[in-house]
Amino acid sequence: MKTTATNKKVRQLLTAIGEGSLVLQPDFQRRLVWTTKNKQEFIRTVLEGLPFPEIFLCDGHVDLTTGAGSQQLVDGQQRITTLYQYFTGSSELPIGSLTPYEELEDKEKLDFLNYDVVVRDLGELSDQEVRQVFYRMNATNYALNAMEVNNARFDGALKRAAQDVSEWSFFDNHRVFNAADIRRMNDIKWCLTLIITLISGYFSRDTEHEEYLEQYNSEFPESEEVKGDIAAAAELIEKFNVDSKSRIWQKNDLFTLLVEIVGFGPNGCTDISGLGAALASFYAEVDGISAGISPKTYKESAEQYRVDVISGSNERARRIRRGEIIKEIAKPFFVDSKAKRLGQ
Repeated sequence: MKTTATNKKVRQLLTAIGEGSLVLQPDFQRRLVWTTKNKQEFIRTVLEGLPFPEIFLCDGHVDLTTGAGSQQLVDGQQRITTLYQYFTGSSELPIGSLTPYEELEDKEKLDFLNYDVVVRDLGELSDQEVRQVFYRMNATNYALNAMEVNNARFDGALKRAAQDVSEWSFFDNHRVFNAADIRRMNDIKWCLTLIITLISGYFSRDTEHEEYLEQYNSEFPESEEVKGDIAAAAELIEKFNVDSKSRIWQKNDLFTLLVEIVGFGPNGCTDISGLGAALASFYAEVDGISAGISPKTYKESAEQYRVDVISGSNERARRIRRGEIIKEIAKPFFVDSKAKRLGQ
């Protein structure tokens, strides 16, 4: 692979972004993770004329009729995005003590726009080659988590299914994922773990992610069925009318409950309000233990569950034990049939 290093003015990059000829966030790029302070310090670096590391571009789509083409950013998204936000006065970049671009002196504006950015052009690459370059460049970067690396390597059917689920309003409505989760793709990681568990059984942490992302990269035949199962389980949980402060909405607890309800078959619940009340009571007893209140109804189950949901909660053995406990609580409220048993 031949690469060429040149300099581009900030104004050239900003113009390309505005025209759409520079694609800031190809689908393999990780989401923005810089804090406001990171962004402000970066802008200060540029305003003071200090250098920053080179960015990497490659050729994008070319219109064979007009000859117009584009480039996409392989590495450097956060830096270039921050420059664009500063230049346009975006609300996504609180500037703090910095002087807004529009209030800079003309000489300062010109210095900013003429700042030289070292650009390494990777030329024409296939989508797979671009992803591999991005993966190699970030594989040893502590700032890139496992899900972000996998996102760079795989853009297939299973990954898209997990992303689809992560965007459901169900999770937003109950604040299951916080802003940091979403920025670092931990919402997609959580949904990916859920889907893989439903098709393969409980496993430790995210040890199965890469294998299944590769296996189901081209196609994921079970996608609509599994998403339908999760949607039905989520709809049933909504009907419990559980308090918004209940631990049912915490990620580990909701994960276990969804897996086990899908296992029973959500449509087989014979007493929705009864199941909701039983679970609310159980979760309250689990929380009560931390306050020094001994559980009365669920006793050993509540104590064991609390241990397994707090310490090493993502280990396979602890996931299995939590599942067995929830299964015993839920069993009386489902029809005794040969329901589909996913995640077992």
